[in-house]
Amino acid sequence: MQASRFKQTFRALMPVLCLAAGCGPVEAEPPAPPPAHQEEAIEDLNGLSFNGLSFNGLSFNGLSFNGLSFSGLSSSAFNTWFQTNPAMANLVMRYVVRCAVPAGQTRTYTEPSTGQQYTWPGSLGLAPGWASGQLPTLEEQQVVSACLGAHANRLAEEVSISVLGRDAAATPISFTADELASHSRRESCFFGNLFSGQGIFVGSDREPLGPGESTSRACGPLLNGGSESSTPCAPLTYVGACTTYCTLDASGLYFTSCTYNGTTYHRPLTTRLRVQDVHVCGDTVCQATERCGTSNRYDNCGLDCRSCP
Repeated sequence: MQASRFKQTFRALMPVLCLAAGCGPVEAEPPAPPPAHQEEAIEDLNGLSFNGLSFNGLSFNGLSFNGLSFSGLSSSAFNTWFQTNPAMANLVMRYVVRCAVPAGQTRTYTEPSTGQQYTWPGSLGLAPGWASGQLPTLEEQQVVSACLGAHANRLAEEVSISVLGRDAAATPISFTADELASHSRRESCFFGNLFSGQGIFVGSDREPLGPGESTSRACGPLLNGGSESSTPCAPLTYVGACTTYCTLDASGLYFTSCTYNGTTYHRPLTTRLRVQDVHVCGDTVCQATERCGTSNRYDNCGLDCRSCP
């Protein structure tokens, strides 16, 4: 089942945040020759303070990556999980650390069998206790889950997003007027708990996209007047309008809790996009979200993608 795969994956992910804090077993020394090193860089945002700004690009496969069968928090379990598919595991960890660990810190993992070293930088710092090596609280589980959902992109594209909400300690994620201005298009709310197998849910925080509009993040903004049926969102579960399930903060910028199927999630996150990241049929560029045709609809866009053969 999908929920089982979620739970298995995150049991495997938990040990890596202990590696730098010294709460796990000592790793074996890497074999000679000196290992190669792979470091994930945080992209520059043209002088804007990072605050809640981030880049999404986690493939949906990363949310449902099968961690096989793991128990406990030992580094050997993490090693086994990581080596099953290093490329996918590296991608997943890039976003786990970005969400959980504060900016200016990194987490490093060395594959014992090859000596390959991976370093992932923190950014949002939403789970300070977990990042310091403690077991994750319920709030940390929820906020990291919401953060991973917010960073999922059905085309695995790197798109700049603004992430608003509160961290696990209920401290609001800082933002600037420049951030709100540059990312002026409201997008989605994300909530859930991947650790418990409850899944991750996404709602729309804006009006539907127009018939000529499209985005690689279409699981939040509705397509074509409100129909999401043509948009593959799994393993994200689309629930409709955020306001149906979530309570808005007094600032009006993000939601403080969401209740779905009888469960209340106290650490939802809200996202905003740049206007230019919502593609419009007629801008002369055939985007990956557009299709050839004879009309001005995103899925029949002759203006950008020409007529179909």
